[in-house]
Amino acid sequence: MASSLNESSPYNKFEIRRRNPDPKSSALLVIDMQNCFSSVAKPILSNLSTTIDLCRNASIPVIFTRHCHKSPADYGMLSEWWNDNLVLDGTPEAELIPTLDRKPEDMVVEKNTYGAFRNTQLEEKLVEMGVKEVIVTGVFTNQCCEMTAREAFVRGFRVFFSADATATSDSELQEATLKNMAFGFAYLVDCHRLRDALSIN
Repeated sequence: MASSLNESSPYNKFEIRRRNPDPKSSALLVIDMQNCFSSVAKPILSNLSTTIDLCRNASIPVIFTRHCHKSPADYGMLSEWWNDNLVLDGTPEAELIPTLDRKPEDMVVEKNTYGAFRNTQLEEKLVEMGVKEVIVTGVFTNQCCEMTAREAFVRGFRVFFSADATATSDSELQEATLKNMAFGFAYLVDCHRLRDALSIN
């Protein structure tokens, strides 16, 4: 969906400030890369795999989230908004895309709403790990990725938001989120910038 942030990238126009992540205090969040979202996720699988590899090589922990519902009691407003077309735990659709390079030691955080911080203990886990910065990747850019980035920001984490390892249903929503993130919540990054940044730290 999103092109890279090289000098010819259209997303350069959104950037108000730049910064590189610090691998000593960062974690990579891979949001909702699940079978039910595979059609949206497919175009970014290569860039996401590259991002994961770059982070692993820099000893940055990789944390996956998995959106799922266990009973109507945890549907909340999502039931009304999506007409009961929800991701139910225990179904193949709720599982992470098998081609992702997920290691046994990678944390998987289950959530039942857009943001990854609500009722998940993600914040406490990050603090316990000494994490002060998060790199946000995954799907959907304008929903779960954006909400998670906002939640991280208001909790005092420095946020980096991937322009080429996030995806959503159309380019206008992708661009709108990147513009909004750069304006008020996150530093934009992509595979090229992460490679340069993490190789010199």
